[in-house]
Amino acid sequence: MDDTLVIGAGQAGLAAGYVLKQAGLTFTLLDATATPTGSWPHYYESLRLFSPARFSSLPGYPFPGDPYRYPCRDEVSAYLQAYAEHFSLPILFHQEVDQVKQVGSHFQVMAATGTSYQARTVIAATGPFRQPHLPVFPGQEHFQGQILHAAAYRFPDPFRGQRVLVVGAGNSAVQIAVELAKVAQVTLTSRRSVRFLPQRPWGRDVHFWMGLLGVDRLAWPSLWQRMTSNPVLDAGPYQAAIAASRPDWRPLFERLTPQGVMWTNGQAEAVDTIILATGYQFQPAYLSDLPVCDEQGRVQHRRGSSVSVPGLFFLGLSYQRTYASATLRGAGPDAAVVVRQIQRHLHTARQ
Repeated sequence: MDDTLVIGAGQAGLAAGYVLKQAGLTFTLLDATATPTGSWPHYYESLRLFSPARFSSLPGYPFPGDPYRYPCRDEVSAYLQAYAEHFSLPILFHQEVDQVKQVGSHFQVMAATGTSYQARTVIAATGPFRQPHLPVFPGQEHFQGQILHAAAYRFPDPFRGQRVLVVGAGNSAVQIAVELAKVAQVTLTSRRSVRFLPQRPWGRDVHFWMGLLGVDRLAWPSLWQRMTSNPVLDAGPYQAAIAASRPDWRPLFERLTPQGVMWTNGQAEAVDTIILATGYQFQPAYLSDLPVCDEQGRVQHRRGSSVSVPGLFFLGLSYQRTYASATLRGAGPDAAVVVRQIQRHLHTARQ
């Protein structure tokens, strides 16, 4: 029986594996896919990190290459693959977890293959990026166009010549809308206007200043969760594109119609496709038998430790502990906190 089973071998799971190995605990990582790359291979092709390589590393293994460049999607996937190989992390692939049960003082984890695993503690490290948040709009049942989440968007060619709305005001929404505007008539629409933050104030990347000011070390999850207006990091081109109406921005439409949308000014317009850059949620089915969520479906935890299921821990949640949680640079510090809690839990259980 392992000390810990880690569910998910993406960035959060790999960081957990590194820290668990350094702590001398026995552990296994289970992943549903064939590679330790998490959701990265499934994002849109043009995606680039908004943090330079020097601020985008997991613990113990710096991101290779020019530390001041902004790595692309495939570079991140290659880095995660190299990370797992470099530290020889014990990963079992094609092991999608169906169910986690608490059996006495340990856990039983059932995979879709029928294999059962046992461990004293479990880290749920699949993160939120496998479960898109899909809001439902008034009149949506009658809309005859296409609605898809940004998770399903890959590149602009399929939308050439279309009338497209991108719903959202975050980094992904802006990046996708600007890219699509080169081949389609695009509007970025959201409840609030887009706020921009300079990517390189005073000649240094914003992440340099965040590190200098200790922003990533401010462990105030309740404060971060209340922040509903995260700015878009921009070196200039995105703000310029929207100022030039390529794409334009409008307040969120009032409702959907069979042919398109009704804007708040009463104007009806035909629309071919709506892309929802509306974020993600973490409600994994494999934890459905455990009392881990509140009435709103939100995971209840303290610094990554379940408040109601002793021995169950989380990694990779948005705003789990700091502003950087759920990012590459935040995975290592959060993993260190969680593994310390696991050590205390195991010590108490053995007394």
